[in-house]
Parts: sequence; C-alpha cells; structure tokens
Amino acid sequence: SALFNFQSLLYVILLLICTCTYIRGVAPRLIDRNKEGFQGLFFKLARIGERLSPYVALSCIAMAVTFIIQ
Repeated sequence: SALFNFQSLLYVILLLICTCTYIRGVAPRLIDRNKEGFQGLFFKLARIGERLSPYVALSCIAMAVTFIIQ
C-alpha cells in the first residue's frame, strides 16, 4: 500500500536510506560487496545517506514532526 500513497512511499525510501547507511557503518562488507544488480541499490542508498547526511537528518526530523502532527 506504500506504493499508492506518496507520503508512505517517501517514508519507506527515507527509512531504507537510514537503514542502509547504518548497516554500512556497522558491517561495511555486507553492503560493499554487491555494487551491481538489485543489491547494488542498497549500496547506492548507503552512499546517499553518507554524502547527504545533513539533508537526510532534516528529512527524518520533518518526517517525525508530520507523523506526530497527524
């Protein structure tokens, strides 16, 4: 159902970015060994989380505020 609701889709994408970045920080071998194919998507999400971390953090704060308000 997250595919049909835009806000839920954004939540899922943001949580995937945060999760992949955390996993890469804890166990980098899990993410770094697969840079191509479907599992390469997780490597790319981890890279986005590392390079754009201030924007990802602001997005997480905004997501939390909108979740609390609703």
